[in-house]
Amino acid sequence: MKKYLFITLFSFLILNLNAKEYTVSSPSGELKVTVSVDENITYAVSLNGKEIITPSAISMKLDDGLVLGENARVRKTKTTEVNQEIIPVVNRKHAQIEDHYNLLTLSFKNYSLEFKAYNDGVAYRWGVEKKEPFKVVSEQATFAFPANHEIWFPEEESMFTHQERIYERVKLSDVTPNRFCSTGMLVDCGNNTKVYISESDLMDYPGMFLKGSTENSNALVGKYPSVVLETKQNGDRNVAPTKYADYIAECKGTRTFPWRAMIITDDAGLVESEMIYKLAPENVLENTDWIKPGKVAWDWWNANNIYGVDFESGVNNNTYKYYIDFASKYGLEYIILDEGWYHLEDIMDVVDDIDIQELVDYGKQKNVGVILWVVWKALDDKLIEALDQFQEWGVKGIKIDFMQRDDQWMVNFYEKIARECAKRELLVDYHGAYKPSGLDRKYPNVISYEGVKGLENAKWSNQPDPEHNVTLPFTRMVAGPMDFTPGAMLNANKTNFNAVFTEPMSPGTRCHQLGMYVVFESPLQMLADNPSNYYREPECMEFLKAVPAVWDDTKVLEAKVSDYIAVARKSGDKWFVGAMTDWDPRTLNLDLSFLGDGNYTMEIWKDGVNADKHAADFSQEKITVSSSSKVKVEMAPGGGWVAVITKK
Repeated sequence: MKKYLFITLFSFLILNLNAKEYTVSSPSGELKVTVSVDENITYAVSLNGKEIITPSAISMKLDDGLVLGENARVRKTKTTEVNQEIIPVVNRKHAQIEDHYNLLTLSFKNYSLEFKAYNDGVAYRWGVEKKEPFKVVSEQATFAFPANHEIWFPEEESMFTHQERIYERVKLSDVTPNRFCSTGMLVDCGNNTKVYISESDLMDYPGMFLKGSTENSNALVGKYPSVVLETKQNGDRNVAPTKYADYIAECKGTRTFPWRAMIITDDAGLVESEMIYKLAPENVLENTDWIKPGKVAWDWWNANNIYGVDFESGVNNNTYKYYIDFASKYGLEYIILDEGWYHLEDIMDVVDDIDIQELVDYGKQKNVGVILWVVWKALDDKLIEALDQFQEWGVKGIKIDFMQRDDQWMVNFYEKIARECAKRELLVDYHGAYKPSGLDRKYPNVISYEGVKGLENAKWSNQPDPEHNVTLPFTRMVAGPMDFTPGAMLNANKTNFNAVFTEPMSPGTRCHQLGMYVVFESPLQMLADNPSNYYREPECMEFLKAVPAVWDDTKVLEAKVSDYIAVARKSGDKWFVGAMTDWDPRTLNLDLSFLGDGNYTMEIWKDGVNADKHAADFSQEKITVSSSSKVKVEMAPGGGWVAVITKK
């Protein structure tokens, strides 16, 4: 990773004990953080002079009685400007990321508090200096607002969760202290200003949930799973905690804690923000040349229900060679073997109809890699033996599933998997997982995450529907890569949709599904449907063959949370544009001023005239455009639109 760092030291002062308030502003000067140090510590955030976060108390209690933030006395303060460029190992939104912020560091006896102010948000974290091990009993993180704002609330019933939720639209006051949600979550502050609350640099510490406050109905406060003392396994995949400690983390000594992040921007800014990634630890892998993003032919959603072949479909080598042939024809980098390739009680016991080595070798001939799905507990039971075998076979990565926890032990397990897989040059895709929170920068072989109510749910419910789909870019996707698994070729409007497990369809139009390949970010992007169905759709496969999984640049053209989105993304010398709407028909006028000089060919896939009645209806056209063009996009209910723009 190449990086350029320019640091200006504003102040390094020994302050008198009467100093109470400390401030740091974003490089633009628009965002300002005010930290008040008295009997407790509070912070507040303003945007252009208007209060966005009201004074919010923060603290951390340790087992030796020390409470960080209580009766604190600042010993010294330092304010630093950092302006650097990050070159990510695996692109998502950009090939180069500007990392420009001002940093305020407050030093106390035995601990510190840091605030970073970016142009699109702020973040803070604690640090502790101790030679001996200690425990964190509790952490107080408060996010108080000046009014009873509307929020998008991914409510949870338990902290044993896949974090796959619908974002309910409620008021802050509706969130009583016994209600809580996973993060990130989104607050609508009015005046086209949103606050997205999440975390980054989540290492060796439990994840943060948010619950209602007992003291302020307009505030949310942190909630954390305690250290797990005992678990009970139910079946082959569910390992639920049954006994917790009375503390949330065990620490070895001097350390910093996760960043508490607030992205403060408009709707388009949420989609473009890289703040969670920028707050994460730097890459620790020396050799990353083997880390290859790409598209994947996926078997589980379509139940291996291929047809038009002279063999019985199912979990067998003939079926997976069919997937490999399909992937090879359309330039997909990988196939995945999901559930069924091994006996679930023993990851080393491959079923009789599967020969992994034969499939890997066949894939090499076709330039297609193989990824294996695994249940986390079965893998952990034989971790080194299994990963060594995967490496010997020549497998390219794993999709690890059903963790359903983010207590400290499980957070450390994520990092252990990332580290051990990196040693063997294996990619990692976390399913049954919490949201991205920094591990994918530290270990760039961590290439995608679930933690989202994705297309798999359409096999048994009417979700995810188009309104949910156009909420995700402003909520879950802000955290990082999102393995939603798009690509349905059987499409239905709201009236005609029906959940079918073995031959599933999607709510919304065909072009709504195509739009996901531009709008949704995942460097390991799935084609969820049946290769037999894709073969019947050569016009759509023209697009799915061309669209990449990572990007050099991103421009949000139109955006409104839960209503619509249009995004332009650059790859090489081509631009790809994707648009999606909710269940309301929509007309957008897209400004193409992001294009360079000259004329371009725009190849378009759009909802057909009858897509409101037959959701799979689409049409194509080619037009000539330039940077002065305005393109009219018309979308059916639950519709979408995509285009590829090439210089003439």
